[in-house]
Amino acid sequence: MEQPTLKRSINWIQGTALTISAVLGCGILVLPSITAANAGPASLLSWAIMALFAFPIVLTLARLSTMIPNAGGITAYVRAAFGPHVSYLLSWVMLGSVPVGAPTLALTGAIYMNNLYHLNQWEIVALAAAMLLISLALNMKGIELSSKVSLPVVLIILALIFAAITVSLPRVTIEAFHPFLPRGWAAVGSTSVLIFFSFVGWEMITPLSEEFENPKRDLTISLLLGAFCISVLYLLLSFVTVGTHAYGDGRMASLSLLLSAAFGSLGTILVTLLALFITFIAVHANIAGFSRMVYAQARDGYFPKFFSVLHEKNQTPIRVLAAMGAAFLSLFLLYGVFQPSLGLLIQATSTVFIVSYVLTMLAALKMIKRDAIAWLLALIACVTTLVILLFSGWLIFYPFLLVAAGELSLNPHLFVTRKLKMPVWKRSNGEEEESLPFRAKR
Repeated sequence: MEQPTLKRSINWIQGTALTISAVLGCGILVLPSITAANAGPASLLSWAIMALFAFPIVLTLARLSTMIPNAGGITAYVRAAFGPHVSYLLSWVMLGSVPVGAPTLALTGAIYMNNLYHLNQWEIVALAAAMLLISLALNMKGIELSSKVSLPVVLIILALIFAAITVSLPRVTIEAFHPFLPRGWAAVGSTSVLIFFSFVGWEMITPLSEEFENPKRDLTISLLLGAFCISVLYLLLSFVTVGTHAYGDGRMASLSLLLSAAFGSLGTILVTLLALFITFIAVHANIAGFSRMVYAQARDGYFPKFFSVLHEKNQTPIRVLAAMGAAFLSLFLLYGVFQPSLGLLIQATSTVFIVSYVLTMLAALKMIKRDAIAWLLALIACVTTLVILLFSGWLIFYPFLLVAAGELSLNPHLFVTRKLKMPVWKRSNGEEEESLPFRAKR
């Protein structure tokens, strides 16, 4: 019986919706006011700088996806550049991203329900778990249904945010932009680092390349349109936040203030619904991309073959999604019992993404010709992500702990022997290559 393969059903419109979903997070509700409080009107420069720097990353990912349209996404690009060993270790690093980040993001969104109802700890956990359960169920039914669900939700979110921006524009005053640099250029730089985390998530679209109808065209269009929409959205929202002075004095949720000004008492309800919608589409897109990445790694021998099985009818990585559900449940129980800092969990996840970007950009620099504009864009993206990584503080050790776990899985005696030697298998042409951990020897 022929092994089912991933179904090609995503067009560029659905791909753009998924791209926006993967990047847009609950930070849009509070970051414009936080950045304005930190850097004043000059925070607009911080948003513009990060929006510009996002495009070299997006264009590099688009170039790599056309070169290697593989469900492994960034792990496939790193394998092509640096070999199976480094790709395997990156796979372990990525295990510390979505399995931790998705439930954390869901909890963050669920907390917004306190605007309408006072929820206790376990009620928040239950609401977050319900969002992830719905997303897992949709992903199990197939990416075509998932992408069709994402599109109207994204349109509702964009309509609400642009409505808040539109009704706020007449209240913008020139006086609100003076003084422009109240805290100097250093504040602009530190604020840019904070904003960078609003421009991560592009890499979760690349594992869907095998499910695009025309990946070489549609995936590139989706990434670029998604980047353009996100950048315009952030810049306009930041502009009206500063222009109406919807920040300072401890006010964190500028979008809440803007919607309240536009819709009155209904604004609180809209902000709550907006937070839930944004949370859902963000975790939904990340679950879709991550599950395909793990499936591809299992299919290629990096993870146990158990996870390389697709649902015969829906052609979805059913076992990976089930395992993700178990991982989510574990983190929800951990949060309910010990109540760890959500901010710390988000920062740790973000550090993993930055490390993955650095490796991906290095892979691009190795594979793209140096005389091409794409190579220069990859260089800019690589330098940017390296600089951002330096601001990660002690959390920079988190991805390196995951790397150590990956090395330990290859060689349980790693810390008692001095030399790690990976086994080899013979290619058909007689050349030797490092074997993959879960591939049978040939």
